[in-house]
Amino acid sequence: MAIFSMTHIPQNTPTFSATQTTLLRTNNTVYDADRDIWWDPDELFFMLKTSVNPARFTYFKRILHAQGNAVRGATLLDVGCGGGILAEEFAELGLTVTGIDPSATAIAMARRHAQRQALPIDYYVGAGEKLPFADASFDYVSCCDVLEHVDDVNQVLSEISRVLRPGGLFFYDTVNRTWLSWLFLIKLAQDWKRWAFMKPDQHLYERFIKPTELSRHLTAVGLINQDVRGMVADYNPLLTLHYLRNRATGRWTFRHLGERMKMREGKDTSLCYMGWGRKE
Repeated sequence: MAIFSMTHIPQNTPTFSATQTTLLRTNNTVYDADRDIWWDPDELFFMLKTSVNPARFTYFKRILHAQGNAVRGATLLDVGCGGGILAEEFAELGLTVTGIDPSATAIAMARRHAQRQALPIDYYVGAGEKLPFADASFDYVSCCDVLEHVDDVNQVLSEISRVLRPGGLFFYDTVNRTWLSWLFLIKLAQDWKRWAFMKPDQHLYERFIKPTELSRHLTAVGLINQDVRGMVADYNPLLTLHYLRNRATGRWTFRHLGERMKMREGKDTSLCYMGWGRKE
């Protein structure tokens, strides 16, 4: 998750391949917390709903309607659904939603919240590298805030393509590998305690994916990329350090950050980007 954007960045960024073998592992244990880290407004991941979803879900919904595709009753799989923040948005749109995530505690929270909201979402514990669904099972697949965390991007995308019906749409967002993403998501968000709001190694710079790389990965598995858009700050980005410092010192919680650090669709893909592809 990223909540910041600038435009002019240096070009001498360290280069890594998205499939480069690394001994480091992304710290995904943060998703196994023994409390509600998804739907509590004072927790980090609720910012996916308040800060990130307004940009990405509005975009995905527009693509659905622009393509003239059926929505109500159509099937969608949300890969890496976590606590159901995005899955519930799709369900409220009228889609028949299935969610899958490797974290059993996240899935338990997603089930409880969906039940309270009377949303009939089917949730499963499982990995994107081996989806427990038949070929061509879904009209749509979404995979957001996930690809930068997995060990094998190609395998996850291959599985997504397998379970997607011919002509079906794939929705995604992820983090670009640039100087800006290194500065914000690695240094500010994790390493520099004066502003940090994530756990160490929650993101690894080597796992970030450039849009051109992702497009090649998609083509290799029969998913033809149709569009790429940036997710940018819908607030004055010069206030970012001030906002993060307020949270780090305890003056604010993540609830306050979510009320201020909202994102919107834009042209700048230098930090986060989203897009969609079509199954051949």
